[in-house]
Amino acid sequence: MLLEVDEVRSGYHGLEILHGVSLSVEPGEVVAIVGANGAGKSTTLKTIAGEVKQFAGSVKFDGKPISFGGSHQVARRGLMLVPEGRALFGSLTVEDNLKMGAWGARDRSGFSEQEILELFPILEERRDQLADTMSGGQQQMLAIARALMGAPRLLMLDEPSTGLSPKLTWDVFHAVNAIRERGVGVLIVEQNARQVLDLADRAYVLESGLVALSGDSAELANDPRVQAAYLGG
Repeated sequence: MLLEVDEVRSGYHGLEILHGVSLSVEPGEVVAIVGANGAGKSTTLKTIAGEVKQFAGSVKFDGKPISFGGSHQVARRGLMLVPEGRALFGSLTVEDNLKMGAWGARDRSGFSEQEILELFPILEERRDQLADTMSGGQQQMLAIARALMGAPRLLMLDEPSTGLSPKLTWDVFHAVNAIRERGVGVLIVEQNARQVLDLADRAYVLESGLVALSGDSAELANDPRVQAAYLGG
């Protein structure tokens, strides 16, 4: 098992947001987390990344625990989070952002820079452009590309389609498929439930900091409760 989250309770400043979340991701598997705003989806990713303190439970990446405050060490182990808002180095060029992403990845093999640029051709065209002058969609592609430069074994994406056109959303999901084919695990939080359930192998439905439903994505997409709440069924 690449990622094991077991009965995790976590939150901010003593306020509990997650009330016993359990989930897992295997290598080469895309796992989705869907749910309403405020359900705890982003908190789940940040807890896994070591950015939010656990009150109880455990998070293990490749069999080793993840502790609060250890986000840089976790990234060096191959767990990368692309947060909502992208968090790029806006005053640096595309190429410099990619170089920054490769820091600490020398002991792991992954995508070459050329392979990453083939996934996102627009970045090849704009190598010398400053990140903060790019469109939202281009910045999202750069954020994912920068994470891939770190040779992740598990890539976590927080709302990657936010603000993107349908075409750019398809481009991002196409890239996720290519990432999976390389054996990288992907854990994705996504507002577009229909599209992400089509993409993912498995999914978890989060409600008020608890896992309400989980299972095969296709089965969940056909579940009347999921259809009514998230798919407009």
